[in-house]
Amino acid sequence: MKKIFILLIIVLTTTTFLAQTQLENNESTSNNNMQNNQNYEAVIYRLFPTQNMWTFIKLNTRNGRMWQVQYDVKGDNRLEARLSLVPLVTKEKEANGRFTLYPTQNIYTFILLDQLDGRTWQVQWSIDPKIEK
Repeated sequence: MKKIFILLIIVLTTTTFLAQTQLENNESTSNNNMQNNQNYEAVIYRLFPTQNMWTFIKLNTRNGRMWQVQYDVKGDNRLEARLSLVPLVTKEKEANGRFTLYPTQNIYTFILLDQLDGRTWQVQWSIDPKIEK
Protein backbone atom coordinates (compact mmCIF):
# COMPACT_ATOMS: atom_id res chain seq x y z
CA MET A 1 0.00 0.00 0.00
CA LYS A 2 2.87 2.35 0.86
CA LYS A 3 4.48 1.71 -2.55
CA ILE A 4 1.23 2.54 -4.39
CA PHE A 5 0.85 5.76 -2.39
CA ILE A 6 4.43 6.86 -3.22
CA LEU A 7 3.96 5.93 -6.88
CA LEU A 8 0.71 7.93 -7.00
CA ILE A 9 2.45 11.02 -5.54
CA ILE A 10 5.28 10.72 -8.08
CA VAL A 11 2.83 10.41 -11.00
CA LEU A 12 0.72 13.37 -9.83
CA THR A 13 3.81 15.53 -9.24
CA THR A 14 5.21 14.70 -12.68
CA THR A 15 1.85 15.38 -14.36
CA THR A 16 1.51 18.72 -12.58
CA PHE A 17 5.05 19.71 -13.54
CA LEU A 18 4.53 18.78 -17.20
CA ALA A 19 1.18 20.61 -17.32
CA GLN A 20 2.78 23.74 -15.86
CA THR A 21 5.64 23.58 -18.38
CA GLN A 22 3.17 23.19 -21.27
CA LEU A 23 1.09 26.13 -19.98
CA GLU A 24 4.20 28.35 -19.76
CA ASN A 25 5.22 27.35 -23.32
CA ASN A 26 1.72 28.18 -24.63
CA GLU A 27 1.75 31.56 -22.89
CA SER A 28 5.18 32.33 -24.33
CA THR A 29 4.03 31.39 -27.85
CA SER A 30 0.86 33.46 -27.42
CA ASN A 31 2.87 36.49 -26.30
CA ASN A 32 5.24 36.10 -29.28
CA ASN A 33 2.28 35.87 -31.68
CA MET A 34 0.73 39.01 -30.19
CA GLN A 35 4.05 40.84 -30.52
CA ASN A 36 4.38 39.71 -34.16
CA ASN A 37 0.84 40.93 -34.91
CA GLN A 38 1.58 44.26 -33.25
CA ASN A 39 4.78 44.56 -35.27
CA TYR A 40 2.84 43.95 -38.50
CA GLU A 41 0.35 46.65 -37.59
CA ALA A 42 3.16 49.13 -36.94
CA VAL A 43 4.82 48.78 -40.35
CA ILE A 44 3.99 50.62 -43.54
CA TYR A 45 5.19 48.00 -46.04
CA ARG A 46 4.80 44.21 -45.97
CA LEU A 47 5.83 41.48 -48.39
CA PHE A 48 3.29 38.73 -49.04
CA PRO A 49 4.56 35.48 -50.57
CA THR A 50 2.80 34.03 -53.58
CA GLN A 51 2.75 30.37 -54.57
CA ASN A 52 5.47 31.26 -57.09
CA MET A 53 8.74 30.93 -55.17
CA TRP A 54 10.28 33.93 -56.97
CA THR A 55 7.41 36.40 -56.53
CA PHE A 56 6.10 38.49 -53.63
CA ILE A 57 3.51 41.23 -53.45
CA LYS A 58 4.67 44.37 -51.66
CA LEU A 59 1.77 46.16 -49.97
CA ASN A 60 1.63 49.64 -48.52
CA THR A 61 -0.53 48.81 -45.49
CA ARG A 62 -1.47 52.49 -45.02
CA ASN A 63 -3.17 53.11 -48.37
CA GLY A 64 -3.40 49.83 -50.32
CA ARG A 65 -0.84 50.56 -53.05
CA MET A 66 0.87 47.38 -54.36
CA TRP A 67 3.88 46.18 -56.34
CA GLN A 68 4.93 42.79 -57.66
CA VAL A 69 8.45 41.98 -56.44
CA GLN A 70 10.41 39.27 -58.19
CA TYR A 71 13.84 38.13 -57.09
CA ASP A 72 16.42 36.01 -58.85
CA VAL A 73 19.54 34.42 -57.37
CA LYS A 74 21.54 35.20 -60.53
CA GLY A 75 20.22 38.74 -60.74
CA ASP A 76 19.00 38.59 -64.34
CA ASN A 77 15.25 38.65 -63.69
CA ARG A 78 14.83 40.91 -60.66
CA LEU A 79 11.99 43.38 -60.92
CA GLU A 80 9.52 45.50 -59.07
CA ALA A 81 6.40 46.10 -61.16
CA ARG A 82 3.44 48.28 -60.27
CA LEU A 83 0.18 46.48 -59.56
CA SER A 84 -1.76 49.45 -58.22
CA LEU A 85 -0.41 52.91 -57.44
CA VAL A 86 -3.82 54.45 -56.75
CA PRO A 87 -4.29 55.04 -53.00
CA LEU A 88 -7.54 53.47 -51.81
CA VAL A 89 -8.07 55.99 -49.00
CA THR A 90 -7.40 59.69 -48.60
CA LYS A 91 -4.19 60.82 -46.89
CA GLU A 92 -6.16 61.75 -43.75
CA LYS A 93 -7.58 58.21 -43.43
CA GLU A 94 -4.28 56.36 -43.88
CA ALA A 95 -3.22 54.15 -40.95
CA ASN A 96 -0.42 51.61 -40.56
CA GLY A 97 -1.80 48.10 -40.89
CA ARG A 98 -5.08 49.22 -42.43
CA PHE A 99 -4.75 46.95 -45.50
CA THR A 100 -3.73 43.31 -45.70
CA LEU A 101 -3.72 40.56 -48.34
CA TYR A 102 -5.23 37.09 -48.21
CA PRO A 103 -4.25 34.38 -50.70
CA THR A 104 -6.88 32.40 -52.59
CA GLN A 105 -6.74 28.95 -54.18
CA ASN A 106 -5.77 30.64 -57.47
CA ILE A 107 -1.99 31.16 -57.58
CA TYR A 108 -2.37 34.60 -59.22
CA THR A 109 -5.23 35.98 -57.11
CA PHE A 110 -5.35 37.59 -53.67
CA ILE A 111 -8.07 39.41 -51.76
CA LEU A 112 -7.10 42.85 -50.45
CA LEU A 113 -8.98 43.73 -47.26
CA ASP A 114 -9.47 47.15 -45.72
CA GLN A 115 -9.45 46.07 -42.08
CA LEU A 116 -11.11 49.28 -40.88
CA ASP A 117 -14.22 49.42 -43.07
CA GLY A 118 -14.36 45.89 -44.50
CA ARG A 119 -14.09 46.75 -48.21
CA THR A 120 -12.41 44.13 -50.40
CA TRP A 121 -10.71 44.07 -53.80
CA GLN A 122 -9.58 41.23 -56.03
CA VAL A 123 -5.84 41.50 -56.73
CA GLN A 124 -4.21 39.64 -59.59
CA TRP A 125 -0.59 39.47 -60.64
CA SER A 126 1.07 37.84 -63.63
CA ILE A 127 4.45 36.64 -64.82
CA ASP A 128 3.75 38.09 -68.27
CA PRO A 129 5.06 41.63 -68.67
CA LYS A 130 2.54 44.19 -69.85
CA ILE A 131 3.44 47.26 -71.84
CA GLU A 132 2.09 50.41 -70.28
CA LYS A 133 0.90 53.24 -72.49
